[in-house]
Amino acid sequence: MRKAVIIINGNGGVGKDTLCEFAGAAYRTQNISSVTPIKEIASRYGWRGEKDSRSRRFLADLKRVFSEYNDLPCRYLEEEYRKFLESDAQLLFVHIREGEEIDKFKRHVDIPCITLLIRRGSAQQSWGNASDDNVEKYAYDYCYDNDRELTEAKDDFVRFLQDILGF
Repeated sequence: MRKAVIIINGNGGVGKDTLCEFAGAAYRTQNISSVTPIKEIASRYGWRGEKDSRSRRFLADLKRVFSEYNDLPCRYLEEEYRKFLESDAQLLFVHIREGEEIDKFKRHVDIPCITLLIRRGSAQQSWGNASDDNVEKYAYDYCYDNDRELTEAKDDFVRFLQDILGF
């Protein structure tokens, strides 16, 4: 069975999760994020799921500290990647914000792996943290402009994936 990893990134609110759901109509997919273990820790100690600038900065700082201390985000992704390889899923979407973390994870992937930036519109919001604010500074393999109505975006994104993946 053909499998691929898509490291997906984009500013907040551009529709990354929605596009991953659309891909699920054509492929068996899994969707993971490098910040998941960080959110789990943060929620145990008071973070309530807010997505405002202060909370995003908190999560980014906490992730940076854990990355430096014991590489928790990457170790989590490696474990989820191994589970994906053993599953019947075809696509693994991996959400990673930071360029150096993208490169680190890519070194552990032994199957086709691409990086994908999702954009919508020209305006960028500043969140006040390097993880969010430097999203577009990485050299991605592909970019997808998510500027269509939802009814059109689903088929368009699936065609886009079929073109770049070849399956």
